[in-house]
Amino acid sequence: MNARPSRRSLLAGIGLSVSFLGGSAFAAADGPLSKRKMVVVICRGGMDGLTVSPPIGDPDYAALRGDVAVPADQALNLDGTFALHPALTSVHALALKGQARIAPAIASPDRARSHFEAQDVLETGAAQVYGVGSGWLNRTLEVMGPRKIEGLSVGATAPLILRGKVQAASWSPGPGVDETARLPTLLQDLYRTDPLMGPAFARGLETEAMAQAATPPPASKIIPASTDKASMAPVAANPKQGRETARTLGATLGGFMIQPSGPRIAAISLDGWDTHAGQVGQLNTRLSYLDAMLDGLNSGLGAEWSDTVVVVATEFGRTARVNGTGGTDHGTGSTALVLGGGLKKGGIIGDWPTLKQTALFENRDVTPSLDLRGLFKGVLGEHMGVERAALEGTVFPDSAAAEMVTGLV
Repeated sequence: MNARPSRRSLLAGIGLSVSFLGGSAFAAADGPLSKRKMVVVICRGGMDGLTVSPPIGDPDYAALRGDVAVPADQALNLDGTFALHPALTSVHALALKGQARIAPAIASPDRARSHFEAQDVLETGAAQVYGVGSGWLNRTLEVMGPRKIEGLSVGATAPLILRGKVQAASWSPGPGVDETARLPTLLQDLYRTDPLMGPAFARGLETEAMAQAATPPPASKIIPASTDKASMAPVAANPKQGRETARTLGATLGGFMIQPSGPRIAAISLDGWDTHAGQVGQLNTRLSYLDAMLDGLNSGLGAEWSDTVVVVATEFGRTARVNGTGGTDHGTGSTALVLGGGLKKGGIIGDWPTLKQTALFENRDVTPSLDLRGLFKGVLGEHMGVERAALEGTVFPDSAAAEMVTGLV
């Protein structure tokens, strides 16, 4: 796959890695299913669902969230109870057309609040941590075609979600990718039970985040890219430049997918969602980039947006209550976004448990009402045509209890 050097630099500003799965097995299909496409966006670090889709109509939201709450007069209203973060302007425009919906209380089966474990369960599709050694997208390709087909991973390493029996080639965009973007997240998990190192490491991250927020960039020059100290993921120093970079990446991905031999399934990882301190500023930037990337993907796919479903998910949510440093800690239920030109119009996906104290999971988190596997099974079954027996036996083993979401497309 050819890409100009300028395209390689797209990943540098926003902590992105991209993985493509080839389309050979799907190209052999006849009829409308042969045109269907699916994109999975993984927001690594624990994306705060209460910021992505603030429940502005929930009477407990503002008090629980304090200064981290999205003001109701700034939120992009959806239905009176839920809204979208003001940075998600493109997603909101799609929602008004019935092409974007939210699942506001969703989680994987894991409840450990460990990045290691939760990302493993999210990407393997297993019922428990380390239960399967391959990724559920790789197993999807395995069951959809009689031939082994070659996938493509763009980035330094292939994500677990597409590792498995189906061979995946790789293309690295070069030194523009910050390979240390996930280091603090991994170290937090490593030291979280250490009585000395755990608190010390957390305090260090909080101090760096506050210093980053308090120090304005020099007015005399624009730096092409800098490091977000709280997450150690690269972010653009110029937000407008970063948004355009993200949009171009999405458009490029869409352009790849509409080629005659282009991939029909893609997985994208976005780092930097672990917001223990200084959450508001970080998420304003992250969500702006996410919105731009999704807008670019829509544009790049063109007419084939109507044959595409995009799912944006994370390994876990954040706590309902704010901590002492203007951030939130590892939680449980979060929000998933589902987008595409072929979606059926409707309200929220799943149920809303409310934010009443008695309704919180372990008195701290949004209680999940929907299993992520049920959402993915619904998209793969109804949109991509994967048989239910294969979904519950191979793609998501032991997932019969995770009810398949139907009526999305």
